[in-house]
Parts: sequence; C-alpha cells; structure tokens
Amino acid sequence: MKILVPAGLAIVACLLSENGIAAEPVNIGSRRELFIDKHLVETMTGAARLQLHRPRKTDDVFVHDTAWEGNRSMYHTVFRDGDIYRMYYRGSEITVDGKGYGIPYNVTCYAESRDGIHWRRPELGLVSFRGSTKNNIILSGEICHAFVPFKDTNPDCPGQHLYKAIVPIYKPTRGLHVYSSPDGIRWKPMSDKPVITTGYFDSQNLAFWDSVRRRYVGFHRALRGGPGMIKPPSHEASTKDVMTATSSDFLKWSEPDWLTYSPSRWTRFSTPKTSVSPYVQLYTNQVQPYHRAPHIYLGFPTRYVAGRKKLTDLNRRLSKSVEYFGVDYTDGGFMTSRDGKRFQFWDEAFIRPGPADEERWVYGDNFQALGVLETRSGPPGRRRELSMYVGEGFWRQCRLRRHVLRLDGFVSVQAPLSGGEVLTRPLVFDGNRLELNFSTSAAGKIGVEIQQPDGRPIKGFALADCDELFGDSLDEIVSWHDNPKVEGLAGRPVRLRFVVRDADLFSFRFFSER
Repeated sequence: MKILVPAGLAIVACLLSENGIAAEPVNIGSRRELFIDKHLVETMTGAARLQLHRPRKTDDVFVHDTAWEGNRSMYHTVFRDGDIYRMYYRGSEITVDGKGYGIPYNVTCYAESRDGIHWRRPELGLVSFRGSTKNNIILSGEICHAFVPFKDTNPDCPGQHLYKAIVPIYKPTRGLHVYSSPDGIRWKPMSDKPVITTGYFDSQNLAFWDSVRRRYVGFHRALRGGPGMIKPPSHEASTKDVMTATSSDFLKWSEPDWLTYSPSRWTRFSTPKTSVSPYVQLYTNQVQPYHRAPHIYLGFPTRYVAGRKKLTDLNRRLSKSVEYFGVDYTDGGFMTSRDGKRFQFWDEAFIRPGPADEERWVYGDNFQALGVLETRSGPPGRRRELSMYVGEGFWRQCRLRRHVLRLDGFVSVQAPLSGGEVLTRPLVFDGNRLELNFSTSAAGKIGVEIQQPDGRPIKGFALADCDELFGDSLDEIVSWHDNPKVEGLAGRPVRLRFVVRDADLFSFRFFSER
C-alpha cells in the first residue's frame, strides 16, 4: 500500500533534527555569508576544514616622527568618511630611568588620506604644544589616553552629534564618558558624568551604531578577578578581558556583560622553567560590524601574554625599570560573533610578531588599529582589498604598517586536491543569482549543488549539472548548464552542497541581477 504524504508535511519531516525538534531554516535573504564559523554548516566531510588566513605585511604607511607624537603613539582608529579616510590616535611620550617611568603628556591627533595608503597631518591650529599650534592635535589632557571616535550612521542622529567618541576618565569616578562633534575635529562632552562605570577601561574602548540591530553597541576593557569582578576558573589574579553594553541613545547604557568564547579562552598553557600567566589575555578588542556583511561582528583583539622571561638584549635595555615592559608580549588575534556576546575565538594568531631582527617582540607592538578599510593599492582597474594597520616600534620610533587581505578573506573552507565537502543547514534566500568568492589552484575547482531540505538534488541543480568553477574571483556567478537563474528556488528551504578541491571558498551570497 502506498502512502501519499503532502509536500508541506514532507518538508517539515525532513527539517526535523535528530532529537525530533523542528530545525527552523535560516533566512539569509540576500546577505553575504562568510565562512567565519559553522553557523550555516550542517556537515563538513572529507578533508574540508575552516582555515584562518593571515594578512600580508606591506610597507609602513605612517611614521610617528613629530615631537608631539613621541615614542608612545598607539590606539589608532580609522574609518572611511565619504571620499576620505580618517585616522585618530594618541600621541604620547614615556621616559624611563632607574627609578621608574613617567608620561609627561597625552594628546589626541588627527590624520587623513584619500587612498588609505598615503596619509597627511593637517595643520589644525587648535592646541598649543610647546608654544606652537602648528600641529594636527585636536585634544590634550586626561581625555587623551584612549579617545576613540566613530561616525554615527544612525539616520536619526542630529548633525551636531554626527561624530561621537567614547573616552575613559579615571577621576573622580573611573568610567567611560561620551563626546560628540559636528565635524570630527571640534569635540564637546555630551554628559558631565560617566555613562558606564562597570569595568576598568585602561585600553582602547569603543562604540558604534549597529544598523542591523538598530542600537549603539560598546565594548570595553575589564578585569576578571579585579575589584568587583568575577574570577576566571582556578585563577586568582586579575585577567584582562572584554565586556559589552548597548544603548538606544548613547547616553543610557545597559549593565555590561562579559563576552563568552567558543572554544573557551580559559585554557592553561605553560612554558618550561618560566612563570607564565596561565591565560592569553585580551588587551584591546577592535570589534566592529564587517562592512560587507554588517550582521557579522569581527574582532581583532590584541593578545597579551605575560611573564615570558626569554628576552633579546634590545628588550632588556628597554625594560630596565619596569619588568613587564620587557617580559610581556603582544600579538594579534581574531574572533567573530553573530550576536555581539558569544564569540568564536580562534586560538591561533592573526598577526604574529615575525622575525626577531625586525624588533616586534616588545610589549606594545602588534596592536591592530580599530577599523578595516576597503582600499585599492594598484592602478585603476586593480581589484580592491582590505587594509588593516598594525603598530610597530613601540617605545622607540612608533609607526603603522599596512597589512592587506582579499575581500572576505579572513577564513575559508579549504580542502586539498583529494577534496572535501560542506553541506549547509536548510536556508531560505532572496534573489536570482548565486555569487561566490573563491580561489583555486590551476588543478583545483569548486562545484555547487542545490538540494531539497532532505538532501535530494533539485533537478537541474545537481553537482553534475554545475559548470566548473576555477580561478580566483571575488564575485563569480554560479551556473548549471550555462543557466545562472535560481529565482524559482527563492523563498523556500534549500541546502547548498559545496565540493572543494585544492581551493578556498570564502563567502557566498544570493542577489538579484536585472
């Protein structure tokens, strides 16, 4: 006897998870989706894996060689604003002698660029430094330890508050204060009291307008195990970490929460014959929405490793007065989130210090600037890339080196020539074309199959029907027997099966081509 099951019931049945609970299809609409985690992955088989990609170092693009920038310039912030790129950073000097160290001044400086590569210091005439206003300083004093601005893209933001900043001030009450500006140059406080007081704040704290969730989001430094803070597992000392809070108006903020990490960051490591902090700590966080996929947060935290006693002679000379200047090290990490609280934390460095003779094995080096810029480094017609800026030469001659990465190129589904596959969870999309960002070897290739939720290939979209994809493209349109049209599948649950051979698949999106 043949039992006929209505099509709707068949779809529901095939969407049931192993425990019998209906697995809701993920509605991705026409969003660009990056393989920065396994959020959309049902299975990954063969030799397929998620591979973190490190950016390529290029040249120094900004050297802090003015008197007011000193040997302690850091906490850079960069963002695009119309036809220009803006940069804000701290200028500061540290003096070291046998009794300790001193910091005679902190200032906030401004620079700008037309291409993200060549930067200039406009002579603003706003703040006097050693008797002259011929400089690019916009602020001075206690607010300049880490003055971190952004352009407010909230459509309801009034013009006089178009640029905003979050600022740590330590007296009389330690906390984060908020400032605003109509032009990004001239700043005023928005409140005479701190808006967030739970935290420690002695780093590059940040905030932004989240256009997807329609709220302001902030991330700031706090100490687990510090005064009033929770302690990390089995560890008594305070540990540098990150908290987050949200606001609807930038003045009233929620009580901060700790970030959580997967896999857990609370994993011990040790080195022989040394006393090492049992945790890799986070000094900065550098979390922002990714501009090509703003529902995804990307973070580029500075990882802080304390107490490693193996020093070069250079580091010993630099650290005679304060031990942690020489026995602690910093490099760059990578983490991602889809809700702003739970982060996928990669346990390998995104930015490594590099060869010892290049002198980046010093506490304060390898701090990545806040902000990832889309730039073009070649002649017109050369494809665009991502520029990231990393500090070097701390305590000596501070400078910024540009690092570059392909668009969406943080993580890929990677497999050797023997091949690997990724099958997505059931998805619902909007659009009439499927676009991939990928790179293959000369022998490699990628194939795409669109399936029913139960895993059956949809007629005309089977793997055998897919036209071969190979080469290196940011936006290749997939076709099956020369037919790229997928609008007939839009709005209903489907799965995507990607077969990868000696290739990297970085992202995909459905979109409407007229």
